[in-house]
Amino acid sequence: MDHPLVAHKLTILRDERTDSPTFRRLADELVTLLAYEATRDVRIMNVSVETPLAPAHGVRLARPAPLVVPILRAGLGMLDGMARLLPTAEVGFLGMVRDEGTLTATTYATRLPEDISGRQCYVLDPMLATGGTLAAAIRLLLDRGCDNITALCLLAAPEGLTALEDALKDVTAPVRVVTAAVDERLNENGFIVPGLGDAGDRLYGVV
Repeated sequence: MDHPLVAHKLTILRDERTDSPTFRRLADELVTLLAYEATRDVRIMNVSVETPLAPAHGVRLARPAPLVVPILRAGLGMLDGMARLLPTAEVGFLGMVRDEGTLTATTYATRLPEDISGRQCYVLDPMLATGGTLAAAIRLLLDRGCDNITALCLLAAPEGLTALEDALKDVTAPVRVVTAAVDERLNENGFIVPGLGDAGDRLYGVV
């Protein structure tokens, strides 16, 4: 997303001197800005309302409501910013962890509405690095019936975008990634360079 406010907030997030409270606030604000672009194709329905002066034609969000799915734990830091823009959305959770040796993602928790077939879904994952975690999350949601998925990421690596496209090459449902920036590369440990460090640690402190 090419916007001066997005670039400004991302620059402060990158700064190693930015403390956790400031990081959380800026991440929240940045997600709301990204969400405007991410919801450009949100499903709507035509309605009519009465203004104090005359009838007016407009739109409302269609049913079923969109589904927002943060990937734990770092994705939680993006939830408030997204919910502020889509307060009527339902929220599900995916707990996923990346093995730092193999760089493969495994799912340790799934909390989703019972029926998500035919739903538009917005996945929140701050860092699209190797692409394994996001690909696994999107595949799980598609298998459960979601038919349109947009991922919101603070940062992405070129290798991760390529890996995600390759992992989902057989998918016919629309899948989009909205990110504040595509950085230079991954390092040998699978971290985005220049990046902003570990988003979870910077949001919540080192565990």
